[in-house]
Amino acid sequence: MGYDPSETAVVVVDMQNDFCHPDGNLFAPPSESAIGPVTDLVDRARAAGAHVVYTRDVHPPEQFDGNHYYDEFDRWGEHVVEGTWGAELHDDLDVRESDLVVEKHTYDAFHETQLAGWLDAHGVNDLLICGTLANVCVLHTAGSAGLRDYRPVLVTDALGYIEPDHKAYAVDHADWLFGETTALADVSFD
Repeated sequence: MGYDPSETAVVVVDMQNDFCHPDGNLFAPPSESAIGPVTDLVDRARAAGAHVVYTRDVHPPEQFDGNHYYDEFDRWGEHVVEGTWGAELHDDLDVRESDLVVEKHTYDAFHETQLAGWLDAHGVNDLLICGTLANVCVLHTAGSAGLRDYRPVLVTDALGYIEPDHKAYAVDHADWLFGETTALADVSFD
């Protein structure tokens, strides 16, 4: 499927050391395996003139202190703590100054971030979404994009996950409810 590069952004979700590196606190091998397809998609998008966005899930150490219910550290253990190696984007990613790097504090990259404003200012309508985890931050970001009238397209072979059925659920749910899915080989820019 063809995408107009002037109206398209690749959104790379949370490809950080804690998720993608074997020494990371929440390492999942399929997240590390997604690095190659993600970088291929980014390279192709850049060559065509499309926009590139990276998200970083970052938690200040005290973020969940005193919360009534929402506590990711309780659910997942400490991860991507602000200022740590684990919170940094993986070294194999080619992040450039022209790329937007969004720091987020929840599963959703639109929640209390500059992402929507930046996309609107750059005339972006279509989002090719890749990264990790498919059924957590990728799915929540894609759903939030659809509710904001962007076209979220999950690139199915550029997604990290913990269990294969988690990825299958995310892809099926996105395709059924609010977005689209595509394989990396079917992405073109015209």
